[in-house]
Amino acid sequence: MLLEFKTKNYKSFKDELVFSMTPAPKQKGLDYSVIQEKIGKNTYKGLSSAVIYGPNASGKTNIIGAMDTFRSIILRGNIRNDRDLINPNIASARLELIPNNLSKNCEPSSFSIKFTEMNMLIEYSLIAVLGNFLDEDYPRKIISETLSVNEQMIFDRNGNLEIGSLDCIKDYLVNEFDKNKKYLTMVAKNNLIDDELFLQQGFKSMFSSRLSGIITEWLTNKFLTVISANALRLAIMVKNMKKDSVYINSIINNAAKHFGINSNALGYLVKNDNNETTLCSVFDSEGKKVNMPAEHFESLGTIRFVNLFPLILETLLNGNILAIDEFDASIHPIALMNIINIFHNNDININHAQLIFNTHNPIFLNKNLFRRDEIKFVERDDETHISIHYSLSDFGTSGLTGVRKNEDYMSNYFVDRYGAIKDIDFTPMVKQALHIEEDSEEDYRRRTDNE
Repeated sequence: MLLEFKTKNYKSFKDELVFSMTPAPKQKGLDYSVIQEKIGKNTYKGLSSAVIYGPNASGKTNIIGAMDTFRSIILRGNIRNDRDLINPNIASARLELIPNNLSKNCEPSSFSIKFTEMNMLIEYSLIAVLGNFLDEDYPRKIISETLSVNEQMIFDRNGNLEIGSLDCIKDYLVNEFDKNKKYLTMVAKNNLIDDELFLQQGFKSMFSSRLSGIITEWLTNKFLTVISANALRLAIMVKNMKKDSVYINSIINNAAKHFGINSNALGYLVKNDNNETTLCSVFDSEGKKVNMPAEHFESLGTIRFVNLFPLILETLLNGNILAIDEFDASIHPIALMNIINIFHNNDININHAQLIFNTHNPIFLNKNLFRRDEIKFVERDDETHISIHYSLSDFGTSGLTGVRKNEDYMSNYFVDRYGAIKDIDFTPMVKQALHIEEDSEEDYRRRTDNE
């Protein structure tokens, strides 16, 4: 369960971004949106979903991009560039794209995450100097790295390396660690590398490969970040199928039929002996089944849904966190609202899956669908180009700026009660393209007087 993600000096977020998935205090109603997990004597609560609003280029994608970049850095184990990574989020591989482009003093970039897994509360933070924007040759250095489990510090790398109490992870330590603790700690302190994560290097090899593995496994398989969902192409792996045969997954096919398809079925064509597949439309023709590439017959919305739905199923089945950009592109709001309601259904979302997405569609600004602390906003200053993030719950419930739970969130958003909206008028540009001259002040006064 994701509880909190933070970043600072990541692209448009020059100041610290705190993205909380913890219920705000004094929020009442829609309690089915709150999931909880008991660890020892403590109970930790999280939100089952979050929706992010803001105008184009405000920084919405940068939130999910920061999550994806942080995830990539930890899995890679260093702050060097990854030349071979294929990812729509280029900053996850080219780290010189991370710092805010207005920063000129090589300010550090920071990331931190708080989540629960395997009956543990895990907190990990990383601060690194990456240079200025586009400075690929800057000698990068990790200046701080901290890991805590169940609110106990495990290690703190801040100039020197400090090892905390390891009692809470004693079952995860390497064999005979107690006999070699002093020696291993000394070796670890003397072998820190400026651009490599201690978590994935010294700590993994000398202290606890199991705990490092739990964190890696969570980031790899449970914390799913999707940038540019419009380009999502999910390949279903099918075992023991012959080449050029078609596999129809009954659950996905039934969901696709319910959504709307133009063929008799949607299946996966096995292309080669490696069981790689492509999506295809299947037709019943004179007693035979004929398959054709799905993009020739199905709408963009149908193809996007069929690529997205298995990811939704996997998220719900395994209790994953799915943070997805462009979630609502080409898909009808009613279908999306049903998916959201499934995440909010305690009888279905039994594994405590979480859904985070950004959108421009105001239909989700609904007090009967989302809690105020689940509705997030992002806006960017036109002069500084710096983004800020806040929740609807930050407005409180009293005073002139207060937001009460019985208000019409959508209407308030469009009259700029919450910010994160921009007045757009393309008329001057169209007039310029059509060579229509703007009225002078005198002509405008004369014309309006005559009218």
